[in-house]
Amino acid sequence: LCAAVPLKDMKLLDVKLGQLPTWLAMRDFTPGGILGALRRGYDRYYNKYINVKKGGLGGISMVLAGYVVVSYIWSYSHL
Repeated sequence: LCAAVPLKDMKLLDVKLGQLPTWLAMRDFTPGGILGALRRGYDRYYNKYINVKKGGLGGISMVLAGYVVVSYIWSYSHL
């Protein structure tokens, strides 16, 4: 059987709606904690889509789509 994972170590998608306030209170919202979370997210993205043996267009197209969305927001900020 699987051992129970402490709430602090759970991923956001595994947290139940009633546990969400407690889970958010356990997060590290210091600048170092936020920077670490961004770094982990970038590393996860890089290893999943860019640093692969048999590459595809998935990772690069997502970066390009993100660039298009951001440039659209910057160009049409009056909307």
